[in-house]
Amino acid sequence: MSEVKTTADVSIYQPGQGKRETVANVSLADALAQAKPNPWTRRMFKLYFFLLIAFLNSCINGYDGSLMGGINAMKTYQSYFNMKEVGSSTGLVFSIYTIGNIVGSFFCGPFTDWWGRRWGMFIGASIIILGTCIQAPSTSRAMFIGGRFILGFGVATCATAGPSYVAEMAHPAWRGTITGMYNTFWFVGGVPASWVLWGTEGIKSDLSWRLPIWLQALASGGVILGCLFCPETPRWLISNDRHEEALKVMAEFHGEGDRNSPIVQLTYKEMVQEIATKGSDKRWWDYRDLFNSRNSWWRMCCVIGMAFFGQWAGNGAISYFMPVLLKAVGVENPKTQLLYNAILSAISFVMSTIGAHFTDHLGRRPVLLIATSLFVIEWSIVTALTATYGHPDNTNVNGSRAAIAFIYLFGITYSFAYTPLQALYPVECLTFETRAKGMGMYNLFVNIAAFFNTYAIPVAWERVQWRFYYLYITWNIFQVIFIYFFFVETKGRTLEEINEIFDAPYPKKKSLEKHVVVITEHGAAEKYFGLGTPEETYA
Repeated sequence: MSEVKTTADVSIYQPGQGKRETVANVSLADALAQAKPNPWTRRMFKLYFFLLIAFLNSCINGYDGSLMGGINAMKTYQSYFNMKEVGSSTGLVFSIYTIGNIVGSFFCGPFTDWWGRRWGMFIGASIIILGTCIQAPSTSRAMFIGGRFILGFGVATCATAGPSYVAEMAHPAWRGTITGMYNTFWFVGGVPASWVLWGTEGIKSDLSWRLPIWLQALASGGVILGCLFCPETPRWLISNDRHEEALKVMAEFHGEGDRNSPIVQLTYKEMVQEIATKGSDKRWWDYRDLFNSRNSWWRMCCVIGMAFFGQWAGNGAISYFMPVLLKAVGVENPKTQLLYNAILSAISFVMSTIGAHFTDHLGRRPVLLIATSLFVIEWSIVTALTATYGHPDNTNVNGSRAAIAFIYLFGITYSFAYTPLQALYPVECLTFETRAKGMGMYNLFVNIAAFFNTYAIPVAWERVQWRFYYLYITWNIFQVIFIYFFFVETKGRTLEEINEIFDAPYPKKKSLEKHVVVITEHGAAEKYFGLGTPEETYA
């Protein structure tokens, strides 16, 4: 028998005792093994309630993402504003929301750094309600467009403060799953929007599109009412030199009331070591830390890569122009188009929830690599089927159904893999001092990519129709290559422990290193470093 080095220096390994596991970080594994956290306690359910308030920020974005695609197909809306389903005027109405989001990206970081994550959510939700109050009663196209700009501006702040709050407040044992769940609530907004549109489509007045817009204020109102009851995140408190408050929050929600809990002590020490009280988050104008080192550039490659990959894989066409895609394979009835859209939203929510559950089991990189490879196959088949059965005189119903099935299959694959990781992965790749501004930059690039979706797709579709799918096939091949060489694996580490990955000469390689440990009643005893290379020999 020999003593084994561990974080707490208390774990003893004896042959035949304990359970062998492969982990990314021994310190976290040891702390969790000693603390033995339970996800079903009273304090954990209290934490889930606070996180649910933050999840509503994702509902806001999901509601609008499904809303405008359906409204765009309504005859009452088209008649009121003299609009068409595709074309430059439609592209402007869609893209002005994105432009507002882009402008808001430069304000959301300072809002969230200055006043904290919860006040950032409050500010964003208030701006969204203002935009709703302009857009819903609008009597001119200019007023409608102005409301959408303000909506986009507010969503930028919610999209920065919301996931930052969730990642920083979630218990370290389940951070991947919980933060992955954040983006699945896109569908908690998107599914009701789809069904509301399906229900109001039959109203023969402008109420058919005004009512769904008014309902957009519900989730924002929930954020405003709930976020001020939420505790501030420990990381923000420590960065503002409020250590005692931070320890109380961590003890309450991560240590079951015990401030000496191993997981509380580990994460607190890591935060104190890693978080600067005079960092760039205190200077609203200072974005240099995002790009002033090799470490920073690698982080931003992952963040910006996720921003573009999450928008250009083909989901933009599904989210905003599902009725147009369905018309290309012979589904002409607007109510039937809306029904197909609503069903896909419901299925996608289920799949994204399942995907969030598996983020900590499967890892970030494997999920992204496999899913993106499937995108190439799925879009290739959709292209072939649409080319064959998408013409007006087609009489092969099964061919059209097959095309619809593969459009659904793409949506399901995307929801399982990308939806949970769109909020989780960029948050994990950023340090605390750069997290709010970095998420602002992430949001900026998401909306630059989305601007292409909302403006270019209607214009391009009007000219080349289904041939536009070839772009998705080519781009997804590029995504697979980029993810393989540059994306790091972040599962199994605290937010502070992820920093050591980016400090390495080749972060991707460092992130794939594993440690084999034996879990005993005393904690996690390290047995091997690397992938099976013996570090110590046991009798």
